[in-house]
Amino acid sequence: MNKPLTLTAVDRDFFRAVALAAFANPFSPEREELDFRISGCDHRCSRDELFDRVVKQVGERLEALQRHNRQDPLQFRGEDRSLLQTAFQFAIYHRYRKDFDHFILDQQQAGDRPLRIPFAADVLAELERLGYSGSDARRYLEIFYQIRRAFYFIDTSLTGHAPCMHTLRLQLWNNIFTCDINLYDQQLWDRMEDFSTLLLGETGTGKGAAAAAIGRSGFIPFDDKTSCFKDSFTRTFISRNLSQYPESLLESELFGHRKGAFTGAIDNHEGVFTRCSSHGSIFLDEIGDLSVPVQIKLLQVLQERTFAPVGSHDKLRFNGRVIAATNRPLDELRREGQFRDDFYYRLCSDQIIVPPLRQRVEEEPSELPTLVRSILQRMLGHECSAMAAEISEGLRKSLGAHYSWPGNVRELEQAVRRMLLTRRYEGDLLVVGGGGLQDALVAGVSQGSLDARGLLAGYCGLLYQRLGSYEEVARRTGLDRRTVKKYIVDSQKEALST
Repeated sequence: MNKPLTLTAVDRDFFRAVALAAFANPFSPEREELDFRISGCDHRCSRDELFDRVVKQVGERLEALQRHNRQDPLQFRGEDRSLLQTAFQFAIYHRYRKDFDHFILDQQQAGDRPLRIPFAADVLAELERLGYSGSDARRYLEIFYQIRRAFYFIDTSLTGHAPCMHTLRLQLWNNIFTCDINLYDQQLWDRMEDFSTLLLGETGTGKGAAAAAIGRSGFIPFDDKTSCFKDSFTRTFISRNLSQYPESLLESELFGHRKGAFTGAIDNHEGVFTRCSSHGSIFLDEIGDLSVPVQIKLLQVLQERTFAPVGSHDKLRFNGRVIAATNRPLDELRREGQFRDDFYYRLCSDQIIVPPLRQRVEEEPSELPTLVRSILQRMLGHECSAMAAEISEGLRKSLGAHYSWPGNVRELEQAVRRMLLTRRYEGDLLVVGGGGLQDALVAGVSQGSLDARGLLAGYCGLLYQRLGSYEEVARRTGLDRRTVKKYIVDSQKEALST
């Protein structure tokens, strides 16, 4: 029996760094530092240059082993075998990453019909040569595809470079793969339906885009016989805004109904829990608007994974994942008994706050022109750098540096349209007065021109823009709700008369 091979100390140290990078969150500072360590680049190179250099360095190290006939991981034992297998997985994944990207775009274009993946046999063959069984090789193909989709949707759907957006991307990745992708790989890849997600944030911040990034990035099995993934990611995400349905129809939309269950039920109807793929996710927006009876029924779905259509005693099973969102203050609703504690605790396996636009702009002033450029490209189909710069400058001049963007990204999209039509945008009239309520408040404090009533009215007005609730403003300020409402109304009247 041949004696097992061993890595040199230098190679072992290098491949340990590669293994750490392979399992690190790609949106984390830790991954970036590992990339610099592996590549040997300094901190002045771009992200693309850094990434290309990492892939090249790993490839060169593996080729060097091959030249000395040391490329077979099965010739090694223990940590050395594990490190080499991970390095080869890393190399295989990146060798096919552009193929995966093209396939994602093709599948997006094809819609709900799963496409044949032409390079699947090549990936499987390379993995099996590393010593993996057919079933393990297939699972790694599935996870490669999932990783690439997650990176694509998180990276492209959430524009912006503010620190809070980097944090959001990192949190979304952890929501899909956990903070330890090795744990996900070994134990949780087929268990994530047990982890519900609660997205919080103001109206218009992009909670729907964050939910879609999660919902389109779930694990999808591969079918050897058809050489297709068993589902298209275009149908693994179902979104419903709960506030658009009257109470009488909401249960039917969620759970379905049987013919004759109520007046107008002239046929059987499948609800979203029936239609959701077993590999999919349901996004329930405006979850804070649900009545307590519907909360109880949803709690049963989350706990027991079963539900019954309206008018039926048949128990159906739900195998997907639930993502929920609200812009309402759940703490306040829970205190008032409008949102059940048990329902809240079952929803929040993970809780992610989508940051408001004003925070993004405060953290990174270039965030606004970056978003304007992205909005224009999506609207017009091509990059418009000069037009984006002109619109961004126009918004800055008309709104000032501290406009609070109460409508967040949704308001910015309409502001860009208004600028295209009229070359003017004056902001939300309930918010701005001259340079805006925040500007006026800051100016009044710095000039010493505000009395106590004016200071409180301005501060309550700003809090209301951010929190959207008289009760929450009252809690934050320690004032009576009626007093808060009077201050806010006064601040809005003053803004309109300015």
